[in-house]
Formats: sequence, C-alpha cells, structure tokens
Amino acid sequence: MSTQLAEIKQQALAKKQKAKTIPELIKLSLNELGKALPAHLNAERLGRIALTTMRLNPALAECTPESFLGALFQSAQLGLEPNVEGQAYLIPYTNSKKVGNEWIKVKEVQFQIGYKGYIELFYRHELSCTLDMHRVFSNDEFDYSYGTDSFLKHKPCQDGERGEVIGYYTVAKLRNGSIFKYMTKNECMEHGKTHSKSFDKVKKEFDKNSPWSKEPDAMCKKTVLIQLMKLLPKSVEIQKALAMDNTTKSKVNIDMFNIKDETNWDDEDITLIETERSENNE
Repeated sequence: MSTQLAEIKQQALAKKQKAKTIPELIKLSLNELGKALPAHLNAERLGRIALTTMRLNPALAECTPESFLGALFQSAQLGLEPNVEGQAYLIPYTNSKKVGNEWIKVKEVQFQIGYKGYIELFYRHELSCTLDMHRVFSNDEFDYSYGTDSFLKHKPCQDGERGEVIGYYTVAKLRNGSIFKYMTKNECMEHGKTHSKSFDKVKKEFDKNSPWSKEPDAMCKKTVLIQLMKLLPKSVEIQKALAMDNTTKSKVNIDMFNIKDETNWDDEDITLIETERSENNE
C-alpha cells in the first residue's frame, strides 16, 4: 500500500512539474539542488548560472523542463558549473522518443562535460599530481612508444615555423607513476565522426554548428583526455562522469548516475546543436 501511495505522489509531482516553466522549476528545485552539490558550490549560484545559460541560448527554453532539470542535476552532482570556463554544457537538441506505437521528435537538453571539466575531475583524484596537454605540430621533434619501455619525447620547433597540427597528447603524473595517451589529429577526427551525432553521414562532414566544426582543437583534446581517463586508477567521481557525459535524463534522483540515459543514438535524423557521443558506449 505504501508503495502504491509513493507512486501516486510521484506521478502527481511529475504532473505538477510538467506544468512549470524552466525558471519556475529551477526556483522550486534550489533546495534539492543544494543537497546534490559538493561543498565548493551553492545552489543559488548554480541557479543563476542556469538562468543565464538559458538567456544566452534561447533554444534551451524550447526544451522540456524535465530534461533541463535532469542536466542541471547531473552537473550539480559532479560539482561542475555549466557554461563556466568550459567545465560543462547544457545542450539543446532533438531527441526521438517512442510514445505508444509512434516515434516523435522532442526537444530536450543533453548534459555534456567539457575537457576542462575532466581536468577539474582529474585534480580531485586522490592520486593526482599534474596533468599536461599539448598539441604536436608537423615540424616539432616528436617520438613516442607504448609497451614495457614506454616513452614520449616532444621538443617544439624553435624557429617559429611549427607547421600544422598533427596530433594531441595528455600526460598524467600520479603519486605512484605517470601515464600518457597520444592520438593523431586524424584519429581524433575519425573518432568524432564515429561517435558524434553532429556528423552528417550523407554529406560526410560535421554540422556547421557542431563544436567539431567550431572548436576542433577543444574536441580533440577532450577525446584524448577521455581515453586517458579510462586508463587511470578509477575514482567513483570519474566513473560517474564518464557514464553521465552526453546523456539525457528527464528524472531527478539523489544519485543521477542511477537514472537511465534517454538519448536515442540510433536515430540518424537527429539534429544536434552541440553533442558528442559518450565514449563509454564503445
């Protein structure tokens, strides 16, 4: 009986929330947001950031309030501020959902972690020391090897003519050693074409509004950094970040990690403004 009563209350709350606008939902949810935040953040600041983000990107106001709140709660629980110094983003896009026997298009908000957000999470790791990220140019002196005698040597060209970017690498120094990951620029871009829904499989190019078109360097850095993150001694925070990156959730929970991703990655007609498929689905 108590279970049925709880379900009825949950349904009633859901109906009430659906009638609210996004700003109203944010205001009503500040108390719950505060419970989800780590000590270095506060709910009022996150609420102001969310409202500013929506004003700067009016497309967010066209999305379902539930998905906006879901993305905001994910950002809150990871302790990342959306649209602040590239830590995380609230991305409007068109999702496909099955209602009854029909598929419909719904505008929703997707939560995405920026590469600076992953850097922030790395430094919270108990074993972290330093993290270096660099581009490799065609005229630089560069060599590396994986295996039992792994090494990475990089000396930038000194005469100013470094040439074009050919690759990216990240080196993580931990208390118990160090580890690095290198990927060529072509490998990064091919990874994006495989895992990003902003890649037009007909035109064989990225959407002009995609971060892969606007900021390819940032997306390549994030790609390499995520691959490195998978090699680090896992922390609960990093595991959750890898799982929640690029997800859409229209429910809130004390632990958003437990809420199922509702993004439909199989729909090739989805139009994204900014998104990259989570590497956890490889």
